[in-house]
Amino acid sequence: MIHIHGSDFKDELGRTLLLRGVNLSGSSKVPFSPNGASHLKQTFLNHRELTFTGRPFPLHEADEHFRRLKSWGMLFLRFLITWEAIEHAGPGEYDQEYLDYLRAVIQKAGQHGIQVFIDPHQDVWSRFTGGDGAPGWTLEALGMDLSRLAETGAAIVHCLHGDPFPRMIWPSNYDKYAAATMFSLFFGGSDFAPARKIEGIPVQEYLQSHYINAVKQAAARLADLPNVIGYDTLNEPSNGWIGKRVLDRAEGLLFQGEVASPLQAMALADGIPQRLPVWEQGLPRRRIVDERLVNPRGLRLWRDGVEDVWREAGVWQPGADGQPILLRPAHFYIVDGREVDFCRDYMRPFINRFAAEIRSVHPNALIFMEVPVELELPQWGEQDAAKIVNASHWYDNVTLFMKDFYGWLSADVRTGKLVLGPWAVRALFRRQIAAIKTESETRLGGVPTLIGEFGIPMDMHNRSGYRRGDFSRQERALEASYQALEANLVSSTLWNYTADNTNERGDMWNGEDLSVFSRDQQADPQDINSGGRALRAAVRPYPIATAGRPLKLRFSYRDSRFEYEFEHDPAVQAETEIYLPALHYGGGCQVSVSDGEYELRISEQRLIYRHSDRRSTHKIRVRPV
Repeated sequence: MIHIHGSDFKDELGRTLLLRGVNLSGSSKVPFSPNGASHLKQTFLNHRELTFTGRPFPLHEADEHFRRLKSWGMLFLRFLITWEAIEHAGPGEYDQEYLDYLRAVIQKAGQHGIQVFIDPHQDVWSRFTGGDGAPGWTLEALGMDLSRLAETGAAIVHCLHGDPFPRMIWPSNYDKYAAATMFSLFFGGSDFAPARKIEGIPVQEYLQSHYINAVKQAAARLADLPNVIGYDTLNEPSNGWIGKRVLDRAEGLLFQGEVASPLQAMALADGIPQRLPVWEQGLPRRRIVDERLVNPRGLRLWRDGVEDVWREAGVWQPGADGQPILLRPAHFYIVDGREVDFCRDYMRPFINRFAAEIRSVHPNALIFMEVPVELELPQWGEQDAAKIVNASHWYDNVTLFMKDFYGWLSADVRTGKLVLGPWAVRALFRRQIAAIKTESETRLGGVPTLIGEFGIPMDMHNRSGYRRGDFSRQERALEASYQALEANLVSSTLWNYTADNTNERGDMWNGEDLSVFSRDQQADPQDINSGGRALRAAVRPYPIATAGRPLKLRFSYRDSRFEYEFEHDPAVQAETEIYLPALHYGGGCQVSVSDGEYELRISEQRLIYRHSDRRSTHKIRVRPV
């Protein structure tokens, strides 16, 4: 059983674990039946009569996919579920068939020696606001009309916009009205909209309690499964408008498509048309390419008789000319005379509440913490929940957003400056991951770090890999990410493995295509590697369990040379276990060790190393014959 000791993951023998695996799966964001792929409109608004049973794959396919993942050394899964999957039918109505399926498929993973932590996934609140996660009734309970989200500029949604869906435009929904409002209410409704209640319950309590109780339903079903080690708090949460100092002009990291200030977004949702700039995000800078009148028919997002929540809270009102007037410019960043800090005042209490509630049904669960990607982690203390993991995400943002990889070009999001040169880019990646690991020490008191998401688009360079059957660029891009992780000796789960990925529709969600597997590349179903993409970089040797403290890890898929050093722990008597993939060493390998003895278990793709006690530092080197 995996447990935490200081900043390390440990097994029952006291060995230090490097957890390596994948997110399962990208299409778990959308319903299985009717098919909820984000480009399909037919049943989109029928959000109560659906099922996620069959995500990430039908149960009869489970053995095939778990055999493949095990063969690839991906023995640790970030397993995606959504709030919608559990509670789509209505408040307090839980999908028992889905929960039964969830338990069955995770039991299957355990039979293949695969361990998991559960990720209650969301992006920009829900499918109805351009992402995934929360059920549609959460917006309806507040008084929103789902059929008007797009026309009022409150969200940009793939199936309502149509194809082609602009590249990586979906994150812009974080700054649009619907998602920004829902997150502001979920985390801080009691401070920022105290008058708004749902079924007589304060809106913050209503939303948080339903979310946590839904995840508890899953935790109660899984608590006795030994391969379930914990739960993520909430994938890539947003602070909404909490902490915003400026409400009458647009601010943010991503300007893509029509961009409104919070005040303009509030006016649009209340039926006041606004003329907005249309932005294009590029390198080295973003620029305005057009201007567009949004909500020209003056539709209200709110149902008849329901007042805009922020107008009710006194943030704004229409002026004599019909245009919005800002009344409370400090509404979202001054509370009771004090400047708010989102992670301190809202995220930290939520994580503590989540941890306590989940552990009431799964007592030994680890809690994998996430906060908004652009914010620092909260300062954690002895009074806060124990057994916490920093599960922050990291991407090469230039490659992710531009869907191109050059190797010599990136950008430092903290400084806003371009980074040029291959060595400078690699050094930037290492520094960025090191900074995440440092936060685990300085802000969380020295807890383990697991990079919960990283990855690269497989459809980069205009899908040239599909046309040519050549994924060498993707391999170079993924190699750069893995080497940065290995330099920092951190655990990680790659984004992602999608069983029903296709070249045409990718991961079935918002035009994303990052899956390391696709049926469209599967020429030979009998070949365990067939269907894999960028495998030379994705499938790589690593120390599964070390009888001591890891010091250095290096691997390059170009020559398949593996180097590992560790400092032994005299209290650990077990051997060190290395994953050696047949993909790199199927023709044989040459092993050298600093001391002791080793054993190659070819059929298991393992190197077992038993060091002697004559020296404190031990080295293992492997190269192909």
